[in-house]
Amino acid sequence: MKSCLNQVLLVALGFIVAPAITLTASVSALRRVLSVYWVVGAFTALPGVLSARAGFGDRITISGSEFRAGADRIWINGANTPWHTWNDFGGGFDPVWWDKHFQQLHETGINATRVWISCNGDVGINIDTNGVVAGCTPAFWSHVDSLLGSAGKHQVYIMATLLSFDHFSEDHTNHARWRKMLTDGGNIDALMAHYVVPFVARYKDNPWLWSIDLCNEPDWIYENAECGRISWDWIQMYVAKAAVAIHTNSRILVTVGIAMGPKYQSGRRGEDVFSDAVLRAKAGGSPLARLDFYSPHHYDWQTRIWGNPFSESPAAYGLDGGKPAMIGECPAKGTAGRSSTQDYEDAYLNGWQGIQGWTSNGVDANGGLEKLGPATRAFRDNHSELVSC
Repeated sequence: MKSCLNQVLLVALGFIVAPAITLTASVSALRRVLSVYWVVGAFTALPGVLSARAGFGDRITISGSEFRAGADRIWINGANTPWHTWNDFGGGFDPVWWDKHFQQLHETGINATRVWISCNGDVGINIDTNGVVAGCTPAFWSHVDSLLGSAGKHQVYIMATLLSFDHFSEDHTNHARWRKMLTDGGNIDALMAHYVVPFVARYKDNPWLWSIDLCNEPDWIYENAECGRISWDWIQMYVAKAAVAIHTNSRILVTVGIAMGPKYQSGRRGEDVFSDAVLRAKAGGSPLARLDFYSPHHYDWQTRIWGNPFSESPAAYGLDGGKPAMIGECPAKGTAGRSSTQDYEDAYLNGWQGIQGWTSNGVDANGGLEKLGPATRAFRDNHSELVSC
């Protein structure tokens, strides 16, 4: 049952809430309504990014094998918006496009999306010929500030992907620098000191940055000659050190977007290259060296080898049942013989905690919002208490 308040004007700590607030029976619902009217006031002149107010539950955390936004369960009714222009941040970032697109995501029921903060490292991050990272450019920080500002404005949580296998691919001129970074302990430390830690420090109080994906599909760095065939030992060292750095300095959740989950994230069907035990061994036994949740990727070529994860539980897929598991990438148009609407609903019914279809903006043949939108709208309409969008 709902009722209405008369026009209200609230002024608190330099933030102004506009009039005409609807009072609902649910505290969570009230948070959602209030958030629409937050207008940044007196603190806009401060450096860095302000602490945002999540309209539907504040920071996302973990309870058992589920996600929570504040006190409420949330299901990641998500997407991938990896880039608008390749290497947006520090490059050709278009704030108008991102703001408009976040509005479209919100209207389509999407409550979270995954963004590649660095596509291949050619811009935005200063790295020398020896593989030593010295920091990020002013444009990089300005662009990420703008991204998170628009995300909060339109109530879309962000999973920020810091690196990709593309950094190490011979397809671009700076790949040798990134390979040197990853294969030297001191250089990995420099990456922590001048990229990972400053990123976390700048945005740790912004709940719209709900998680960090340390690397997109690192399996290809290990397997493919064009990406250097770098050993798991080095990749594990990076993941372990980054996880410790993030957990030491923030409550941001940590994951890795593995391409082939059953092969490299399952102790039963393959090997779990980022298990707690493996990562802790790389970080001197620190319990902070861990992934908080799983986010494997799935495309049709994998179904022939490992089956379709949407028709089975994360445990049957091969993952440890002690952590939340979501599908970090899958075709926006749906998997073979299935619609995206079926994929989203079946994933929920089988115990997955979210999906992020690839992509919302149609960067390739896997589809865009025209294919993904029916699924995310249907899931929002059928499970509004889990989406809060």
